[in-house]
Amino acid sequence: SPPPPPPPTPPVGPGARTPPSGDFADDLVRPTPALRQVMSMLQGDLLILGVAGKMGPSLARLAQRASTEAGVARRIVGAARFSEPGVREALDKAGIDTIQCDLFDRAAVDALPTIENIIYMVGRKFGASLRPAEAWATNVVLPARAMERFPDARWVVFSTGNVYPLTPAVGRGSSEGGPVGPVGEYAQSALARERMVEFFSTRQQTRAVLLRLNYACELRYGVLRDIADRVYSGAPIDLTMGWVNVIWQRDANAVALCALAHASVPPLVLNVAGTKVAVRDVATQFGARWGVEPIFTGREADTALLSDGRKCVELFGAPDVSVDTMIKRTADWVAAGGATLNRPTHYGERDGRF
Repeated sequence: SPPPPPPPTPPVGPGARTPPSGDFADDLVRPTPALRQVMSMLQGDLLILGVAGKMGPSLARLAQRASTEAGVARRIVGAARFSEPGVREALDKAGIDTIQCDLFDRAAVDALPTIENIIYMVGRKFGASLRPAEAWATNVVLPARAMERFPDARWVVFSTGNVYPLTPAVGRGSSEGGPVGPVGEYAQSALARERMVEFFSTRQQTRAVLLRLNYACELRYGVLRDIADRVYSGAPIDLTMGWVNVIWQRDANAVALCALAHASVPPLVLNVAGTKVAVRDVATQFGARWGVEPIFTGREADTALLSDGRKCVELFGAPDVSVDTMIKRTADWVAAGGATLNRPTHYGERDGRF
């Protein structure tokens, strides 16, 4: 008999970027008990700068819901350029106060309301190798400008594990007290962002936390979705970057919000790394669920971009959503033709070119 036809390619492009619905959407904004406790004790309102990105909308709604369930009337404000249609409208509908603001506009920054707690999510990664000046301006100038505007706030600033060098793949990865070694313009500018936060924290006595994240996943985006799409469509998977860290997006957002209670001078540095997984194993698990044999190229290098997340676990506990659960959810979503953001993570890059 003839071989079965290949599975369909998951949908991509603007038509597939519809918001998720049902249990998936609810799960991204379902507070953990620890988060509810932090939101019950945290004083003041919350401003999210760069709320319109991949993680911002669900973080805003997570903060809102956790505050409500904790019995706290807290204003959640989201500021961004809102260049993508529909994002601002969805946040407004959810009860988030939105402000259109380009942080390059000094007058717009000065006009932002003075708020006690700030989550900073502004950054430029993809295209950094093609437009390095833009990446450096976004990742370095803007956080400095914002911290000058809000010297008395508690800050949590999103950074990246890319500030670390590649480390032996057999190990736990880089720890917060270990050496940094950014490769490429994006990683270098991300480290410069951290240095700006450190400088203004000390200069102004501004309390802050630096979150070095890699990699947050949800069903429409992330390393697991990248691997799943390639297995499902029959595309080859390069194994050179053989291991990665993954964490469910809700769990990463919960850490960011809980970290507000740990803001300090100088800034607390925290790896948000979730669980270390082997790319080969993840692809094999997806293939087994669909009856598809993954296609591999290359072989695992002796080094990988890995972060040691034990400090985060000590503070906030292990991630609520396991890797097995993430893989199952992603497999079911892709097989059902679930939407994608069509934004590959480029997790396999080893030369820092994004």
